[in-house]
Amino acid sequence: MDKVLGMDYQQGPKRGQFLQDNCDTREEVGYMKRFTPEEISAFKDNLATVAIEINDIEEAKKEVLKDFKTQLTPLIDEKVILLTNIKKKAEFINESCYKFIDFESKQVGYYNSEGLLVEERNMRPDEAQLTIRMESKTGTHN
Repeated sequence: MDKVLGMDYQQGPKRGQFLQDNCDTREEVGYMKRFTPEEISAFKDNLATVAIEINDIEEAKKEVLKDFKTQLTPLIDEKVILLTNIKKKAEFINESCYKFIDFESKQVGYYNSEGLLVEERNMRPDEAQLTIRMESKTGTHN
């Protein structure tokens, strides 16, 4: 079969009428219609414009996300601390505590500044010796 038909007629109604008059029947057919070089060039120009717009929007998005991250980071850190405190119902701290040795029960207790027992353990061998407490003198005859 010929690759083209009706090239003697100008593209438009006359060529369409020629094809209609000489065909056996008309049917709906799906196919890939090739673009002209001008159409492809227009697509490329449009693609360049769209790509530039997308890039600008993505850069703006990165800046906004960076701002959100800056705002969210301290809140997320605080949330982690709060959830841990709620879960454990306590927090780990280091503070100066008062050590008391009970020689009768051979136990050692550590008390915080509020007077609450924070840790209790068995006495170690090096703690088993009694210590002599020297009271400081104030300079008056007590």
